[in-house]
Amino acid sequence: MTVFYQYYLNSFGETKLDSISRMVARNTEQVLQLFDKNASADDSKSELYVALMYHQKYIARIVEGCNAVSVIILFISFVVAFSGKLKTTLLFIFGGSILIYVLNILRIAFLCILLSHFPEQRHFLHDIFFPLFIYGVVFILWVIWVRKFSKYAK
Repeated sequence: MTVFYQYYLNSFGETKLDSISRMVARNTEQVLQLFDKNASADDSKSELYVALMYHQKYIARIVEGCNAVSVIILFISFVVAFSGKLKTTLLFIFGGSILIYVLNILRIAFLCILLSHFPEQRHFLHDIFFPLFIYGVVFILWVIWVRKFSKYAK
């Protein structure tokens, strides 16, 4: 999956941000607009990112690493490694991937909101708290998978 994802990223070249990251930025913009109608996601003209504006200030940027695809690939790999029945495995992968995607959008939006109020906490929020959150959710999904649905649960 990582090889296919890398091939996908390479198809955009070095001058255009991939469409998944752009979709994440647009979805984050939609969530932020629930709190601030003027929130926006603006494409960078010179670099590979989308700038997130909140309360008319540049707060953060969405780059390829923000789209949670690598986390979803890790999640899927673990589920497949401890597989169960085909239908159950596919449904868990689909549901878990959607959950991770949605939680990632909420993670980025709340990170922006918190950074607008506590900019001095950027390192803690971006590098520690929110990664713990997203990886914690993935870990809980793995535990549920192994204990309830995988062949190893029995």
